[in-house]
Amino acid sequence: MKRSKRYREIAKKVDRDNTYGLEEGLALAKETATAKFDESIELAVRLGVDPRKADQMVRGTVALPHGTGKSVRVLVLTKGLLAKEAEEAGADYVGFEEYIEKIKSGWTDIDVVVASPDVMAQVGKLGRILGPRGLMPNPKSGTVTMEIGKAVKAVKAGRVEFRVDKFGILHIGVGKASFDIDKLVDNTKTFLETVLRLRPASAKGQYVRSIYITPTMGVGIKLDRNAVLTELR
Repeated sequence: MKRSKRYREIAKKVDRDNTYGLEEGLALAKETATAKFDESIELAVRLGVDPRKADQMVRGTVALPHGTGKSVRVLVLTKGLLAKEAEEAGADYVGFEEYIEKIKSGWTDIDVVVASPDVMAQVGKLGRILGPRGLMPNPKSGTVTMEIGKAVKAVKAGRVEFRVDKFGILHIGVGKASFDIDKLVDNTKTFLETVLRLRPASAKGQYVRSIYITPTMGVGIKLDRNAVLTELR
């Protein structure tokens, strides 16, 4: 693969044979985020789980203390008074039948879908469209609820849903390159502490196998797993 001159230059700053402490790694990620936009700082955590087994599926939500830095587009599927509550809470799109039809037609220009329980019978029929994109509302993630306003505000404030992929890896953005290092550290620690709490009882051996940090357009930076986990204790 032919790499750009910018990529080759930043790659020189990352020692692939070395591992970095949390703050050191995040500082390096900020330094190597040299694209012409505010890059996201992304975390990839490989777990010692088998996602094919239902009792080893690691998923959940986390409220990052400093948010993600992204503008989250929220669609609320509901009716009646809850629709007004959603609008007042700052939802970007609110409605029901018209958005059901839009989604059936292929529209998915949203980041999070929140729904009230009374409409889930109809929303469930959109599973083939919303499911693969990680947009399907789910009670476990707080996106199927009667407390619509609270859910919208939480998502807008930085609550993020995550789910291990088929390779046993969790991916999440922990902020932007423009964030102060302290904020990136806080967000990363909050996420990792949440992941540790979610360790399945059936998971054997080493639970957290590796941790990498990468700017959107940058180079993967491997963290010292033992040092990072020690900081969390």
